[in-house]
Amino acid sequence: MNYFLTYAVYVVILSLLMGISTWKLFKKMGYNPVFAFVPFYNYFIILKETKHPKWWALLSYLPIVGPIMMSVFHIYLMKKFGKSLTQQQLLTVFLPFIYMAVVNYSKDTELEDESMNDMFLTEEEKNAKKKDSFIGSITFAVVFATIIHVFVTQPFGIPTGSMERTLLVGDFLFVNKWSYGYRLPMRPVAIPFLQGTIFDTGQPGNPKDDPKSYVDAVKLPYERIFQLNKPQKNDIVVFNYPQDSVHTATDRKDPYVKRCVAVAGDTFEMRGGRLFVNGKPETVLGDQEVQHRYIVTTGSQLDIPSLYNIYGFLPVQEQQTDKGFIYGFQGLTDKVAADIKALPQVIDIKEDIQEKGLAAVFYRDEAKKKIDTTQSIFPINKPWNQDWYGPLKIPKKGDVVAINKETLPEYRWIISEYEHNNLEEKGNQIFINGQPATTYTIKQDYYMMIGDNRDASLDARFFGFVPEENIVGKPMFTWMSLQGAFKDNSSSYQAPFKIRWDRMFKATNTGESNKASYWWIAAMILILFFGWEYFVKLFRKKNTGED
Repeated sequence: MNYFLTYAVYVVILSLLMGISTWKLFKKMGYNPVFAFVPFYNYFIILKETKHPKWWALLSYLPIVGPIMMSVFHIYLMKKFGKSLTQQQLLTVFLPFIYMAVVNYSKDTELEDESMNDMFLTEEEKNAKKKDSFIGSITFAVVFATIIHVFVTQPFGIPTGSMERTLLVGDFLFVNKWSYGYRLPMRPVAIPFLQGTIFDTGQPGNPKDDPKSYVDAVKLPYERIFQLNKPQKNDIVVFNYPQDSVHTATDRKDPYVKRCVAVAGDTFEMRGGRLFVNGKPETVLGDQEVQHRYIVTTGSQLDIPSLYNIYGFLPVQEQQTDKGFIYGFQGLTDKVAADIKALPQVIDIKEDIQEKGLAAVFYRDEAKKKIDTTQSIFPINKPWNQDWYGPLKIPKKGDVVAINKETLPEYRWIISEYEHNNLEEKGNQIFINGQPATTYTIKQDYYMMIGDNRDASLDARFFGFVPEENIVGKPMFTWMSLQGAFKDNSSSYQAPFKIRWDRMFKATNTGESNKASYWWIAAMILILFFGWEYFVKLFRKKNTGED
């Protein structure tokens, strides 16, 4: 409810600004000046008077899409009053209510004479009209794509091998944003298609200084609508990285994709690199392959490119010693490990499992005073590592948990970041929102998201629980798959570039080894893309009687 109330306040403010800066213009067009203040109807009148589709007015206040459409409508209005020069259009876009107010209150502002027929236009005027028509078509195409991107589905690329061999490095997916209910946008003023930043400056320093793709000051609270389902065990889920400290907006944090291995109320555990939920071994689905990290010692150098061509994904680190070569292979299945063991150069091969009771803690500096929580096992006060982890109970909405020095590392981010409370420590006492606290009631469900390639995955074992508000949706299908599209930093070998035709337009979230094909969707998109203009022209000819 807070979302829609905040949204309504923004609409009222924008409508007031629109009315104050254009009411005289509406009067000169023959309308009651009050209509300039009426949300949606003010833009409906502009579209009607400038001979554009009137239903576009419905898009005027949508998050992300609305600011684009408003700029277009403002330009239409200014052209109606003869303000069509490039600098005037730029002022309309970047200083809309200021420039429109200048035009509105100017004594010499008059409607442009539109009585001239096209046959009396000069060649320059005809070219300008064609240019406006072309720009209008491009603008609407961008707006249509933005609507799909914001409100329906979002493309997502796989840059790392954490989900091998289920999702490959270089797979590009379409994510269904309605899988777990639609999460409404939290930053309504943003550049379309960009996640968090416009570009990476590449300069040393704080990444928070990189230019943002959204206006952080215009914000809306978390709200999810039509939530008929929640993430279930074994779902592949796209979510926003919880501990992204660069972006304050939840929906602008970096997107991650992992498998949901435990839901709210479950107990998660790793025993010797094997995953257990509620004391039971994990269920391995048809599209999963159990894989582990191996250390291989050889007498001579291995032919890694040939092995890559045979087995596909094979990230490896190579080290030469006086006794031979040592290879660290990430993500070997039992079969691939057996095949490599049988190679004549191999002296020894063993699974790389960390010692039980050895805490995985990393530091930001050599003095070892500041712990790097993004690389350390969560929570940092437990003697756990990625192979021996837990048991850890996943918080559930309504749970009442004890808060003390021992449990605080586990619940700190939940209390202060995910559920937006003021958390303080004073001596041995903990304060939440200024009140001393020994317990805390969890306000939303949390999930454990782990990569299928367990030994090469920065996942919930490092960054902790994933809040429900960070959930984006489920991948639907792979629309493109490019081997070699991303550089794999975990490997000393770069895979050659090629298109994986066999993976394109295949379902990604069924759990089945044989995936359904979605080629018919690709064909439909191509028909719409290339046939749309033809059908529009055909329709116009039929209605105008043109030959």
